[in-house]
Amino acid sequence: MICAVCCGTERELTIDCPSDCAHLIAARRWDRQHPPPVDPKDDPFPGVELPRALLHERGDLLNGLGFAVLKFAREHKELTDRDVLDATQALAETYRTLGAGLYYEKPPAAPLSQALYSALGAFLNEARKAESERAGFSSLKDSEIFPLLAFFTRLGKFNSNGRRYSRAFLDDLRSKYPPDPEIAKEERRIILT
Repeated sequence: MICAVCCGTERELTIDCPSDCAHLIAARRWDRQHPPPVDPKDDPFPGVELPRALLHERGDLLNGLGFAVLKFAREHKELTDRDVLDATQALAETYRTLGAGLYYEKPPAAPLSQALYSALGAFLNEARKAESERAGFSSLKDSEIFPLLAFFTRLGKFNSNGRRYSRAFLDDLRSKYPPDPEIAKEERRIILT
């Protein structure tokens, strides 16, 4: 059992709450209805815009990124929003330098974020390979991947509450995809008796 004060003050900070907890769901609903003011300094990629044409043309790749994150989350129950954001931000920075003609890679230091970074890199390589098999060549450019990753990271940043064990962004992603055995809902982490 947990008291209301501990639930309110320690939720997702020291307590790894299950996503289906009624109190957590109510708290997230309240957070969505009362968002804090957005500080432009919190934007992970200020000034980077996602052109509408690119979103229309490469929306399937953006959806694939979300699906790849959820597949990884299914296998790694301890994955949090912070891990996702670290991985996608580092991967976006890699593609920013690749788009400028340089190869510089700085994966995240945390092992779980680093594993997701590698998994998303593999997904992007597979997407290029699949496109080249269909069309005979891949038209997917590094300069197109960077704004998609920047947008995905920004989306995660503003859908997460920033708490240590937050999975608000992951749960939001789960709600946007149809039920699929590859991204099935996570199991409970807290057992009540």
